[in-house]
Amino acid sequence: MNVKSIAGGERRARFAFSSHSAHSLAGHWSVSDFVALTKPRVMMLAVFTALVGLSSAPVRLDPLTTLATVLAIAAGAGAAGVLNMWYDADIDAVMTRTAMRPIPRGKISRFEALVFGLVLSGFAVAVLALATNLTAAALLACTIVFYIAVYTAWLKRATRQNIVIGGAAGALPPVIGWAAATGEVGLEPLTLFLIIFLWTPPHFWALALNRTDDYARAGVPMLPVVAGRAATTRQILIYSGLLVLASALPWVLGFAGTVYGAIAAICGALFLLLARQLNRSIEADRRAAHRLFVFSIFYLFVLFAALLIDHGGESFASMRSSHDGRTVGSVHAELLPGAARSARCTVNFSEV
Repeated sequence: MNVKSIAGGERRARFAFSSHSAHSLAGHWSVSDFVALTKPRVMMLAVFTALVGLSSAPVRLDPLTTLATVLAIAAGAGAAGVLNMWYDADIDAVMTRTAMRPIPRGKISRFEALVFGLVLSGFAVAVLALATNLTAAALLACTIVFYIAVYTAWLKRATRQNIVIGGAAGALPPVIGWAAATGEVGLEPLTLFLIIFLWTPPHFWALALNRTDDYARAGVPMLPVVAGRAATTRQILIYSGLLVLASALPWVLGFAGTVYGAIAAICGALFLLLARQLNRSIEADRRAAHRLFVFSIFYLFVLFAALLIDHGGESFASMRSSHDGRTVGSVHAELLPGAARSARCTVNFSEV
């Protein structure tokens, strides 16, 4: 499909949404409608990954600070979801997958969603700054801005690489969690960031392969729409290979042990197998894409759950002790070996 067709699809999406706009101003909302705007499932996954990033840090926060941190990150993830639905309300109205969201249904107006999203964003950033540090708060603010301004408002409707670049926003929660505990960004959370960043394209392209008509009707230049199935499955296979290599980094770098390494190898092999099957499947076969999409969710959860339960503390402590006695935040180097014994790692998710 060419650029003119995409542009035409977007114009039709905006026209179709115009019939919903006036009605949405007169809608009778409930609390559940505002909760739905925050994309609760995505928010919970973001919190989970940030919490694992928090627990992987060699610094322990007190329970009250931990609670405030989790609350702030949940609010920030929810705010990003709200603002995404506010901006994308026109295309949501013409896509089967999103037509029943609160704004297209006329339950909440776009103005109400905008105000709610902005207030929730400000609350999240302020609480995280007060509870932890400015580094974590700045990262949270940048994540929200990147997701809305860069991905939602610009990349999503402008380029086939929307998911590739925009995936950076979904990969940041582990880094935010780590920064909340330490006040800085380290190698460990950046490795987790890389894993999620490389996971995002095959995950969402597998979904998009079976929803090409939806994206085309909405004028969204998702890769399967503008490049076709063959090019998309080839890109999925390439990114899957890069993902498997990146998933070995926690073990290679020494802050995950053999349990994680074995699980990463097994799950990575299965991921590659499914990506290969999809690449070799015929266009009429919708099952191959669906299998990879479903497994990708399982893969991400299992990979980071393995990091949580893996007892690679000694190797992690050794790696940190070789950093010339460097302190992290306000914690002295001599406290790191004990803290490292309970080290964990994490993961995240994002929605188109």
